[in-house]
Amino acid sequence: MKIIASIDNLHTQVKANRWIGYFTIFCRIALAAGFLPSGYVKIIGERFTDLHNNQPMGHYLEALHHTGYYYTFIGILQITAAVLLLIPPTALLGALLYFPIILNICILSLAVRFEGSLLTAPLMVIANLYLLCLDYDKLKFIFPFNKPVLASVEVSPKVISNKFPTLFFAGVFATVVLWGVIITHVYDIMPRNTIKGCKTQCDDNANPNACNTFCESIHLKGETLDKSLDAYHEALKKTKH
Repeated sequence: MKIIASIDNLHTQVKANRWIGYFTIFCRIALAAGFLPSGYVKIIGERFTDLHNNQPMGHYLEALHHTGYYYTFIGILQITAAVLLLIPPTALLGALLYFPIILNICILSLAVRFEGSLLTAPLMVIANLYLLCLDYDKLKFIFPFNKPVLASVEVSPKVISNKFPTLFFAGVFATVVLWGVIITHVYDIMPRNTIKGCKTQCDDNANPNACNTFCESIHLKGETLDKSLDAYHEALKKTKH
């Protein structure tokens, strides 16, 4: 198939670029650095953050902390994935192990609106996907549209390109900026980490009282995020009327 041949050709050119090779090393180190501290904390049995229990993410992490060896198991997986990423021969295995963990963290961060990882977790997912795509030549045979050819031998590119991939890095920069803009505008209100931080949103809110009620519902009463949001949105509807 022409499409598959074109993808193979593009992949070969990408892997032969020295600058993209440097960027790949950066991604592997950055992703490993993201899991080593958090994994270590779990292995030694300490709570991951000092968020209070009423805060949505704090509530989840407190419950997770009390799951016994499951908590330790997550830490071991994080450390293992990080170490594998740092070793070139096992980098693909590390990326495969890393992906479901960081995807879960990303979805969790979005679900509870946790500002501590709203920006970083999705970008880590993208970086992880990039690493997996870079090893497309090793993974492509698991897809049904790629039929393995008998006696095929992978030939590494002999010529290393030193051309700076301007469009590639412009795309990386645009992705970071675009996600930063999206994540700062997609939510109408945030629980923040403390009630004081939450109430800083209320001065410019269409209904300051509803905003204050939302913050108190989350941080003082320990209501769920969904229940607090429902009450907040209901109060906003009354304000408009």
